[in-house]
Amino acid sequence: MSPRKYSLVLALLAAPLAVNTAPAQQVDTTGAGRLITQAMDHSEVMANLRHLSDAIGPRLSGSPAMRRANDWGAERFRSYGLTASLEAFPFGVTWTRGPISARLVAPFERPVIAYSWAWTVGTGGQLRTGPIVRADINSPESLAASRDRIRGAWVMLNDPAFVWNPDGPAMTAADSADRRAALERRRAERAAGDTSAAARERARQFSADRNQLLADAGVLGVITDGGKEHTLLTMSGSPFRVSPLPNIVVPHEDFLMFSRQVEAGLAPRLAVSIENTIGTAPVEQWNTIGEIRGSEKPDEVVIVGAHYDSWDLSQGVTDNGASSMAVLEAARIIQASGLRPKRTIRFILFGGEEQGLIGSRAYAEQHASEAAKVQAVLVLDNGTGAITGQALQGRTEFEQLWKDLLAPVASLGASNVRPNNKGGTDHLAFVPYGIPAFNYDQISRGYDHTHHSQSDSYDKAVEGDLKQAAAVMAVNAYMLANLEDLLPRGEIRD
Repeated sequence: MSPRKYSLVLALLAAPLAVNTAPAQQVDTTGAGRLITQAMDHSEVMANLRHLSDAIGPRLSGSPAMRRANDWGAERFRSYGLTASLEAFPFGVTWTRGPISARLVAPFERPVIAYSWAWTVGTGGQLRTGPIVRADINSPESLAASRDRIRGAWVMLNDPAFVWNPDGPAMTAADSADRRAALERRRAERAAGDTSAAARERARQFSADRNQLLADAGVLGVITDGGKEHTLLTMSGSPFRVSPLPNIVVPHEDFLMFSRQVEAGLAPRLAVSIENTIGTAPVEQWNTIGEIRGSEKPDEVVIVGAHYDSWDLSQGVTDNGASSMAVLEAARIIQASGLRPKRTIRFILFGGEEQGLIGSRAYAEQHASEAAKVQAVLVLDNGTGAITGQALQGRTEFEQLWKDLLAPVASLGASNVRPNNKGGTDHLAFVPYGIPAFNYDQISRGYDHTHHSQSDSYDKAVEGDLKQAAAVMAVNAYMLANLEDLLPRGEIRD
């Protein structure tokens, strides 16, 4: 049994034994009106978001801007009367984006919009010019077969992404279906063959080693499809997958053009210069934590959270500055209302989410001994849109509870309860510990277009939506803090 698992078992011995049952609890809505009035009539969410966006800017994990955001967030919690602290967690090496230039030099010349995939090397500022080639390299055999073609080339390793632009005239519904079917056929062909555990392990290992093997084979760099419409890009990367090979992300439109040029035998050529800096030793990052101490059961906790870090192509507003400022605002609302929750309410602005929920997973592990006394975790991370309701993360026994929790804010548009599981953000870090953890549903407001892209900026924030979201979280957190009993635990997973 792992030490973490052992601590979980000890922590949960005192927890309610019922799993997948939730005895009805009376939700006390007293104070909800006061919280809503504070949220809607005295909001500071936009002022805080403006400072975060325009004064601090994007908050790439490991960057000086991220630490400035940590310190400023803690100061704002304290200014509202909360206690505040920073909790460190191990992160990995830093990565700093440097200047980049990219130009198509054949079959015609023009500049190309390009950004480095995060945690990839640059070219040392040297101009690397070579042909663009397409190569499906997913095994040592395919690498060996392509070695002569890819040496000295910029390589496209993947098929174009499927990007459906409903406003664009270039693709009909039939075209869309044809392209999707073709992509599925290619995936099926790749999946065919040896599916044994040994084969899967070989494939995993090759995937981990591929960039180094490509660099050793003399590849100049990799070209990645931006995966969005209207020249927007999707950015990602991880300090756990530092690449010794340059990787440039280009607009989907250019990726398609390069593909057509290759297929037509037009011999496209690309010239790229990149200056990036990768740290030499792992560093710490921090979760920013504010707390309102419970008046009767201070050792039992409701957690309200959002991730604070962002990608760096714009200001990181819809992903996830808007949500983090709504969490800060929820803290202000409860404190300013004069209401005192029975349980402690802890507001956490998580770090390192974009690189794999690093901050929230570290927090959950560091506080594993407290898991049995965490009432619930509420996370907001789907853009600037108003909250529409709650996905139950498969915990259907909580359906009536959530209907009751949302009843006081139904007039604000938050009333829908559905059983669905949601992935991709910090609530998932708490689920293995048996803690009831949820990620709110929200109006999209173009989130799929703006997140991770150059368009993730302050002007996309919707003031009324953020006021509403802060109100909903404040009301729900306060009512959960005042329930008579702790909620039943879920399944513990190693």
